Amino acid sequence: YANLGKIGYGVATGGTSITPWTVSSTNYNGSKFTTDGTLTVATAGLFDYVLVGGGGQGTGGRGSASVPAGGAGGAGMYVTGTVYLTAGTYAVEVGAGEAGVNGRPVPSPYGASAITNVVVAIAGGGGAGYGGVSSAGGNGGGGGSYTIGASGSVIATGFAGGAGILNNASGGGAGAGGAGASAYGGANGGAGGIGVAVTNFNGGVSTTIAGGGGGIGLYTPGAVVNGGGAPAFDANGGNGTANTGGGGGSAYSSNSTARAGGSGGSGIVFVRWEV
Repeated sequence: YANLGKIGYGVATGGTSITPWTVSSTNYNGSKFTTDGTLTVATAGLFDYVLVGGGGQGTGGRGSASVPAGGAGGAGMYVTGTVYLTAGTYAVEVGAGEAGVNGRPVPSPYGASAITNVVVAIAGGGGAGYGGVSSAGGNGGGGGSYTIGASGSVIATGFAGGAGILNNASGGGAGAGGAGASAYGGANGGAGGIGVAVTNFNGGVSTTIAGGGGGIGLYTPGAVVNGGGAPAFDANGGNGTANTGGGGGSAYSSNSTARAGGSGGSGIVFVRWEV
């Protein structure tokens, strides 16, 4: 990667074409993928990318007043950098959010977004199921991000989900930009972690995505931003917003009715090049 600055940008098509835009006198063209597709590189060269994996699943109590609330899902991993691509076709995968569950989650191998054989962004961590220890709610799932610099250096950041601490309160899921908040004493659920700003990849419109799902408490639900799913009391948790990689919200049942956490939001892939 040390000589990327000496190589020109390429040209490609695929996904949904974005109207060309200009930032500080630099003109860009690009595509975004909200579902699986193919990136066709007509002219070899450099391409900038942003990938967000699918959001992690939220979990819920199993339908008993004595069973603690489930934890919230973490946001999908956020990955950005620049890569040289030769002419040809590249399969693009957009990770689906993990399906919300009631009880203890089963780890899923799915949910990654990828430009196949080039770069991948894994799914967010699922919220922990009820633990039954001191009536603690589940912990929120993890999330993280990394950036590859022009020199090949990697800046990686991992964030933890919040802890569920006593009396059926559960932790918020981590966002790609920050940790989930812990819950204390059952009064307040943990807030979902913040997301990351995708700047100058979508027609010059910046947006912040990949927030963690919210934890649930007996009185106040954890706040969510940037695509994270809302927690729910005596209802299923809210889903992460589609194409944000937001984590699913947690859920708690005060009676015998089973409640499931929310599903994670699907991911997204952006590719741009200078013109």
